[in-house]
Amino acid sequence: MTLIILIITFVICLGYSLYQHFTKFNNYWEIRNVRGPKPTFFFGNIIDSCLRKKPVGVVFKEIYDAYPEEKVVGFFRMRSPDLLLRDLDVVKYVLIKDFDIFTDRGKEYSKSGLGANLFHADSATWRVLRKRFSPMFTSGKLRNMMYLLTERGDRFVEYIDRITKKGAEQEIHGLTQKFTQSAIIACVFGLDLDTFDQQHETLQRIDKKIFSVKYGSELESMYPGILKKIGGWLFPEEVKTFFSKLIKDVIAMRNGQPSNRHDFMDLLLELKKENTLDMTDEDIAAQAYIFYAAGYESSASTMGFLLYQLALNQDIQEKLYTEIKEALENNNGEMTYDAIMNLEYMEKVFNETLRMYPIITKLKRRSKAPYKIPETNIIIDKGQLIKISVLGIHHDEKYYPNPEVFDPQRFSPENVQARHKCAFLPFGEGPKQCIGIRFAQMQSWVGLAKLLLRYRVEPSQNTPLRFAYEPRRVMLYPKGGFPINIVRRH
Repeated sequence: MTLIILIITFVICLGYSLYQHFTKFNNYWEIRNVRGPKPTFFFGNIIDSCLRKKPVGVVFKEIYDAYPEEKVVGFFRMRSPDLLLRDLDVVKYVLIKDFDIFTDRGKEYSKSGLGANLFHADSATWRVLRKRFSPMFTSGKLRNMMYLLTERGDRFVEYIDRITKKGAEQEIHGLTQKFTQSAIIACVFGLDLDTFDQQHETLQRIDKKIFSVKYGSELESMYPGILKKIGGWLFPEEVKTFFSKLIKDVIAMRNGQPSNRHDFMDLLLELKKENTLDMTDEDIAAQAYIFYAAGYESSASTMGFLLYQLALNQDIQEKLYTEIKEALENNNGEMTYDAIMNLEYMEKVFNETLRMYPIITKLKRRSKAPYKIPETNIIIDKGQLIKISVLGIHHDEKYYPNPEVFDPQRFSPENVQARHKCAFLPFGEGPKQCIGIRFAQMQSWVGLAKLLLRYRVEPSQNTPLRFAYEPRRVMLYPKGGFPINIVRRH
């Protein structure tokens, strides 16, 4: 009987201790007079994300939408109090004007393995990497890579030629993945892999591990900084081993010297040869990993969403097709860097796609010092995590009337000029804006131009007018994909 009483007492004490632990900060925002939703036990305000019912970006958008009159909203990511910015002037201060206080993205990893990459590195490492890699993304360097992308674009449409003979209806996102994977492997690693007709099981396995949501995110939410303290990383050892071995093999194949392919590996080896890049092979593998992860799935998803919208909006598709056709006719039929990058309507369509379906649905920053939120009486502590709902801003009727309507004219010069600088954030803003914007545009526009010159896309009987997002993917991804018809032009 005594033992039973001891066990019951222990369970009650343990339960109470856990309850106290996970509700310790529940009044954090209330005592600071910051409005926001009431947190639930353990999960805070992100229970649907933790249970994989909704992507976390969608959850943040719902919080953003619920407080239309607030400049900032206090919410809880598990037991951690975070601040969501709604006011675009405040966003501008955090991302641009007061950038030196918000240089860190708010999630830290061990520098070993792949942690010291351009996206996940701490602010000190990031500054060094950004300075070293910025010269790799000049128009001259990208122009030299154009032939790699046009070759993959030709293979892309040849593959579509073959598969559409069996049926017009195809799942478009899966097709764009094949193109961008082939392109990014050629441009980053200098490898000529057939990603169209051949199945590369190792790559498929690696991709699944990179682009699936990991439970390590919840661990970091409960105890910010814990991954760095335990030397952790969100991806299994297989991912680190794969990229480290791949880089060593490519460097060995080139005898440590540039090969005149003009890909990213050549640019890295040129920098090493000139003694301007003091990096180990492991450091290079970390950058190659992030170039692959950022350049492959993000472009594939954007192209998939764009083609889906073109299928639903035939007038927009024909206008874009006409622009591409005339641009090439004026360039002797040659698809050059300048011919592609000067497609004005393509840019509008591309940006409207990113407006509706931003691949990066949220931005995050960590304060390095106490900070007074501009035009408020709110002072945040050092180490406070700041979130910006890109998805929420992009669908806010204050900036984009009828946000569910696909309208490329939102990005006419006069409309862009009239809009707040921070109303469009698919690549971030300020010093930490994505370094590879032009490469992402070039890669996507080449694939789209090659496809649309030969084919048009149309809705099939299975094309969804409404769809849900896959909650187990890091980036926005259509649940079930987008089946559409791909029809040869005559």
